[in-house]
Amino acid sequence: MIPLQAVAIALVALGGLAVVAARDAIRQAIVLGLYGLTLIVLFLVLQAPDVALSELAVSTVAFPFILLAALAKMRDRE
Repeated sequence: MIPLQAVAIALVALGGLAVVAARDAIRQAIVLGLYGLTLIVLFLVLQAPDVALSELAVSTVAFPFILLAALAKMRDRE
């Protein structure tokens, strides 16, 4: 394993811990988007650009947007 791969894996591990440690749902959605960025970096380092592109579309953009929209709709009902 080259050092760049080890650094990318360590960033993904720290990002996963940050997502779990976030208590507020909105903050967790934002941290989840940042975690998606670290996964993109890992996939690029591991030479999987097609997986990185899919991760960019789903984890970094679509899922946090849908989650934040659902949270906003729930808060409007209260």
